[in-house]
Amino acid sequence: MFQQLIEYFSERNVLILGFGREGRSTYDVIRRNLPDKHIGIADRRELELQDPNVTLHCGENYLDAIGQYDTVIKTPGMSFKDVTVPEGVEVTCQTDLFLRFSRCICVGVTGTKGKTTTSTLIYEMVKQSGKTACLIGNIGVPVLDNLAEGESEVAVIEMSSHQLEFTTASPHVAVMTNIYPEHLDHYNGFKGYVAAKLNIIRHQTGCDYFICNAQQDFDLYYDFSDTCASVIKVFLDGGRGDEEIIAAAAANERLRGLHNRQNVCLAATAARCLGVSDADILEAVKNFKGIENRMEPIGEYYGIKFYNDAIATIPHAVECAVEALGDVDTLIFGGMDRGIDYSGFEKYLESSKIKNLIGLPDTGTSICTALLEKGSTKNIVLAEDMEQAVDAAFRFTCKGKSCIMSPAASSYNVYKDFEHKGNHYKELVKNHIE
Repeated sequence: MFQQLIEYFSERNVLILGFGREGRSTYDVIRRNLPDKHIGIADRRELELQDPNVTLHCGENYLDAIGQYDTVIKTPGMSFKDVTVPEGVEVTCQTDLFLRFSRCICVGVTGTKGKTTTSTLIYEMVKQSGKTACLIGNIGVPVLDNLAEGESEVAVIEMSSHQLEFTTASPHVAVMTNIYPEHLDHYNGFKGYVAAKLNIIRHQTGCDYFICNAQQDFDLYYDFSDTCASVIKVFLDGGRGDEEIIAAAAANERLRGLHNRQNVCLAATAARCLGVSDADILEAVKNFKGIENRMEPIGEYYGIKFYNDAIATIPHAVECAVEALGDVDTLIFGGMDRGIDYSGFEKYLESSKIKNLIGLPDTGTSICTALLEKGSTKNIVLAEDMEQAVDAAFRFTCKGKSCIMSPAASSYNVYKDFEHKGNHYKELVKNHIE
């Protein structure tokens, strides 16, 4: 596979569009194997790269470079909703190239929430069975980085809508955890977001599997008569014989809540499609260590249990975390406004048992302000930053109860990403002095 990919690069006039984590990864792959090949790199930021075989296209008009190349390898985070691609230009991405050229068995996991937990569970189940596996993609590992170490038998790939937007191939096993409105600023509304997600199944064949959450009616989004793949709809209680696996999930503190029961059932179904035994699935569930930034226990300080849920960027994810913990006294939330309708979330917060609502700019501020104007009975705090939010949490949270930072919004208005936000929160909690 690797040689085929290098031949693909060698035969094309390549532009790397966006020089973030994946863009740098693509550049490294090309340069290690084709040291003299001339390529282009385009980015809004000014770049400094000491490479005579690179043409840089930087600044406000960096997108103008697209028409000068026949192959554009796009970074996932860049919106193309207002971009017209010139005729004859192929737009692709690392995920697409991996699916097209890899010889390993690919399992793709997408959805609005639950991707990381479900992907990691599948990876652990496959490893438990004795097969070689890699966990790559949106989880933080560019898929082409994996090729330098040789291919595994199974590649479990977490796929965001951004990574799926320009894919022209689908994985052998495709998992859709759920779909809720998100990234509406990146696409032309919810319809465009759903269309990108559904690329995970558009190119499947009769030998493939599509596994989805039976609690959502995916027929509203896709005509399954158009797919040749075997469609498996998974319920919250799994299937016959899943009782022991679900009990093991309930006993694992890092798999609390109905949403995690769904993740476990989806992962188990995918693993079975790969021939993994129920015994190996059960063992992987028992030993699951959890995901950083997802209902992550930070510790107990001054009698308060603190949790970091920075990955929860939509209201539904916050509601799932609150339900799973069961004793949330304080919620810290808010982030960048991406056009999500929060009216339902406001009603949920007011009717919930959460006593203290601490809102961060921008969405937390606007939601808290709206609740105050409606005469909310909650203790509402408008925090200017995370320092003020954590200080308020220590002052108002009852001992023996929980405080969770679960944003219901993205982090980009203040932080580099959700990991950056979560790490800052954890640092402030651990170093707080009464």
